[in-house]
Amino acid sequence: MYRIGNGFDAHVFAKDKKLVLGGIEIDYEYGLSGHSDADVLSHAICDALLGAVNVGDLGKHFPDSDIKYKNISSLELLKKASEILSQSLYEIVNIDSTVICEKPKLSKYVNEIQDSISVTLNISSQQISVKATTTDKLGFTGREEGIAAQAVVLIKKMDEKSIKKE
Repeated sequence: MYRIGNGFDAHVFAKDKKLVLGGIEIDYEYGLSGHSDADVLSHAICDALLGAVNVGDLGKHFPDSDIKYKNISSLELLKKASEILSQSLYEIVNIDSTVICEKPKLSKYVNEIQDSISVTLNISSQQISVKATTTDKLGFTGREEGIAAQAVVLIKKMDEKSIKKE
């Protein structure tokens, strides 16, 4: 049995934080504002994974009202979302994601981001697509006020071999 989930996240730029996307620190003058490290890409993937197994969203599992998530690496959240997926007896087939921003340009970071996510989720980087696009100066990302990300995941019910490995 296959299931699809999608996720979306957006954060405004902040001067006092580092920019992290997919667990990788990006060289840029601004970071993103948020309770955790504000990694919009990891957040979008988390929401897609959680939605695919119909267990709620990022805010339900990792609320910003909980101090233990203050400044946490979003890769930790992604790892926990992956554990929830496994407990539901599903595994990732593939992830397709898009980061939306005018700046910074991300093409030189894509492979490193894919590798970071693949290590965190314990899947091949070939199962992860990370793309970057602009909105041609439209909207808050076009005005360079922040970054958004969206992700779609395809998951499948684990077969007996995968369940025994768990």
